[in-house]
Amino acid sequence: KCLQGKLVALSMYKNPTLSPVPKTKPVYPVVEKAEDGNLERGQWNNKMEFVLSVAGEIIGLGNVWRFPYLCYKNGGGAFFIPYLIFLFTCGIPVFLLETALGQYTSQGSITAWRKICPIFEGIGYSSQVIVVLLNTYYIVVLAWALFYLFNSFAVDLPWGSCRHEWNTEHCVEFKKTNGSLNVTFENATSPVIEFWERRVLRISDGIHHLGSLNWELALCLLLAWVICYFCVWKGVKSAGKVVYFTATFPYLMLMVLLIRGVTLPGAAQGIRFYLYPDPTRLVDPQVWMDAGTQIFFSFAICLGCLTALGSYNKYHNNCYRDCIALCFLNSGTSFVAGFAIFSILGFMSQEQGLPISEVAESGPGLAFIAYPRAVVMLPFSPLWAFCFFFMIVLLGLDSQFVCVESLVTALVDLNPEMFRKKNRREFLILGVSVFSFLVGLVMLTEGGMYVFQVFDYYAASGMSLLFVAIFESICVAWVYGAGRFYDNLEDMIGYRPWPLIKYCWVFLTPAVCTATFLFSLIKYTPLTYNKKYTYPWWGHALGWLLALSSMVCIPTWIVYKLSTSKGPLREVGKAAGPGQSGRGSRDPWTRLQPREQRDVGAGRFQSHCFLCLEGRYESCSSQRKKTQAPAP
Repeated sequence: KCLQGKLVALSMYKNPTLSPVPKTKPVYPVVEKAEDGNLERGQWNNKMEFVLSVAGEIIGLGNVWRFPYLCYKNGGGAFFIPYLIFLFTCGIPVFLLETALGQYTSQGSITAWRKICPIFEGIGYSSQVIVVLLNTYYIVVLAWALFYLFNSFAVDLPWGSCRHEWNTEHCVEFKKTNGSLNVTFENATSPVIEFWERRVLRISDGIHHLGSLNWELALCLLLAWVICYFCVWKGVKSAGKVVYFTATFPYLMLMVLLIRGVTLPGAAQGIRFYLYPDPTRLVDPQVWMDAGTQIFFSFAICLGCLTALGSYNKYHNNCYRDCIALCFLNSGTSFVAGFAIFSILGFMSQEQGLPISEVAESGPGLAFIAYPRAVVMLPFSPLWAFCFFFMIVLLGLDSQFVCVESLVTALVDLNPEMFRKKNRREFLILGVSVFSFLVGLVMLTEGGMYVFQVFDYYAASGMSLLFVAIFESICVAWVYGAGRFYDNLEDMIGYRPWPLIKYCWVFLTPAVCTATFLFSLIKYTPLTYNKKYTYPWWGHALGWLLALSSMVCIPTWIVYKLSTSKGPLREVGKAAGPGQSGRGSRDPWTRLQPREQRDVGAGRFQSHCFLCLEGRYESCSSQRKKTQAPAP
């Protein structure tokens, strides 16, 4: 019996007549503990915390050091054609799928998949294995950036001259003299490269020679982990406050660097190389491969992070609108970052008399070689160096602590009786941080850069992410049901999203991801360092072991579930609970299956009010229009 949206336990009423209901407590009482004595999961205080947290996760280093170079390398403006195709067929659909799944189930990435389809719970394990590997090496970039940031406080930047103990006799300070280099000889190196390789990395001759640990970088890594720990040690309560700074301040730094870059001589030449379209490059399959992998890298999909962040949303949050806005914000940031980067590279090209192709780099080469070299040529170079590396630190920091939050959320939801107690979550975060810190120390040795490249090339590669995306779309579209998931979305946001997204889940996303995955296998090229050093066979074996460690989780779990569960395959694959009708079911229980369905056993509902007659559930809003007479 429900009138005026009030909540009542169904077990209280045996007479099906409708009558006014006395006043009750609010729908969502603010409590510190659940009925079982465990601490509550918590929620975002407001929508802005969620939006900024997701923005901080997806807008990271790849937007600055990867997208601009890929655009330049793969045909300039023509690269936007495959990029936009992957954006609308894979990026936005999977982004929405993961975020909505977390919001719908209020669970981390492992238990969320268990709730909608137990046989595909391995998807959650696979994504978290990738996150574990990612946590160990991604933060190493922050250690390098912090080291450069501290060195930016010097009046004369240490990578700007050859007058230091780490420089060799081959070091040459490149300067402009009548449009050409003032000194040329065969083995010349720049002070920027020598600072990077001999001062920062102290790089050895191969992965077989790890050598000693760089204690200065180790302290920088420790500082990065301490900052990361205190950003998430109180869960969304602390992370939601930190992102107000870490997610917004990089935009200020980016705008400062953009304005400075476009006002330099030669900036127009750099921007022209960045955007000038070359349609002939579109016939190269590698261009399409680069576009697809960039979408998966920059949107942080298949990592479980979006599911974890979405799980702290209120049930009726409009996640569809948020996802569309965040996807376009991410792509727009990448596009604008290209102007900031290539305007500086154009200036450096003109100053040194070199073509753009010789100064443009991607990845760490851009952040720690190309850009520092350009900064040296600017007036007030320490200021611009500080702005750039501070931006790099912030871009990497929020991506890092969101990954940690994703892993911790998955583990806590997997074992709530163990970890959802006082201070246990904090100790779990501490354990994750210490473990990742100790593994990361290996990458700060003399041979650590070779180990870092193996992790970066194999552990969280496009191949692993594509494999997870294929099974995510199959699970939701073909097993759980795309129409059924659309019903759940409609219940959360009040309307059905654009129909194209559903067709992407069913057809386009799995087809495009499968084709790209197969192409990456066919076109696989062994890893090298600087196109010179060739890894030994066991180095490649280690890389493939890292890649397979995540991919094997999905088929292994399917086999395990089939071998340990009784009944036919169709029953094994079903989600637990009533209302298990087919794809796109209109059964009210299936359509209205949010957090309140889980509370039926406790004799209460949250956010919806139903009248239970003969095993059927009807919204009380429809009953208000009827006379107060016994229901048929």
